[in-house]
Amino acid sequence: MSTTTLDTAGGVTVVKPTVNSHFRDYVDRIRGGDLGALPAVLGLVLLTLIFGIARPETFFSAGNLANLFNQAAGLTMIAMGLIFVLLLGEIDLSAGYAAGVCGAVMAILLTEKNYSEPVALIASLAVGAVIGLALGFLVAKIGIPSFVVTLAAFLAFQGVLLNLLGEGKNVSIPDGFIKSLNKDSLPVAWSWSLAVAAVAVFALIQFLRYRGRVVRGLVTEPVGIVLLRVAGIAALILITTAILTQERAINPAVTSLKGVPIAAPVIGGFLVLWTFVLGRTSYGRHIYAVGGNAEAARRAGIPVDRIRISVFVIGSIMAAVGGIMLVSRAGSVDPNTGGSSTLLYSVGAAVIGGTSLFGGKGKVIHAVIGGAVIAVIDNGMLLMDFSSGTRYVFTGVILLIAAGVDALARRRAAATGNR
Repeated sequence: MSTTTLDTAGGVTVVKPTVNSHFRDYVDRIRGGDLGALPAVLGLVLLTLIFGIARPETFFSAGNLANLFNQAAGLTMIAMGLIFVLLLGEIDLSAGYAAGVCGAVMAILLTEKNYSEPVALIASLAVGAVIGLALGFLVAKIGIPSFVVTLAAFLAFQGVLLNLLGEGKNVSIPDGFIKSLNKDSLPVAWSWSLAVAAVAVFALIQFLRYRGRVVRGLVTEPVGIVLLRVAGIAALILITTAILTQERAINPAVTSLKGVPIAAPVIGGFLVLWTFVLGRTSYGRHIYAVGGNAEAARRAGIPVDRIRISVFVIGSIMAAVGGIMLVSRAGSVDPNTGGSSTLLYSVGAAVIGGTSLFGGKGKVIHAVIGGAVIAVIDNGMLLMDFSSGTRYVFTGVILLIAAGVDALARRRAAATGNR
């Protein structure tokens, strides 16, 4: 590996990779089985090109792009929570109907009990936290496998949802903040302000991180790589904002429809929050440690049971957030909310995005990338008039491929000593 050396002010010689050596190292990691989100990103690009070429007049339109954000929001939120559970090698099969129950609680409090929106939101999240606490306790303290616990909860929550809604009732939520979360868009000025702020904050974080490693005498990425990453994210955010701030109303003379969907910054906010938790806190490091080797983590003094309970709490809270987004998009809640393909798509989003089913490997961004893949498949095949059955089959094949890639990557990593 060709590198240069950098003498710091303190006389410490630091190995500083060049851009070429950095790319060679990255290729070597890929060959060693460390694929990360690369397959999902390549798949997302390929699917976007296929559907864009097949339906150029509709797929790449501003209206369809906005619809993709709203379509993916609910399952992406649920998938974010599932990332924490999957990192421990556990599973939560109840997340879909837990989202439905939490959404129903919120809707009933708003309509039948006449509570304010903040109270209904907090109550919905609290119900999610209680659900996660119960699931985590049964798994960590009683020792029941998570598959059995959450399968039982899947059935139970389906019944709870039916009871809450009176065996089939549909509860519509009133107009307001909650209903606008996954339906309305930000004003154009706000859209551009948030886009520029997001780019500026991302650039600042990247350069502060680079500067901090240099000051501490640690190995750093080449500055060219940092600039390339910032430029890539900036281009993605700004181009997307430019498209979404175009007029997309069918009849602009009657009503104008412009701006970034509110769901987009909501997704971005949770992405930043949970990425920070997993990547920059001791709690996040403990999750990876327990997921990698629970017994070694226990001997290192990590409270394994508490970590196990906490990830189910986070997973169910995010299921509640997902339920809120699902109810907001539909404008109502019914016995099918959180059911049907919601759970399968959410688990699929996490796995397709690059999170391992075996634990110890995954990031929150994987839920966002996987959610985008699921949304693009569903949306693109719908635009091409494929049947629901064909869409399910195709999505299942993509999920199977993702799981296969993960298994092969782990085998390759074990063979090359990069486990």
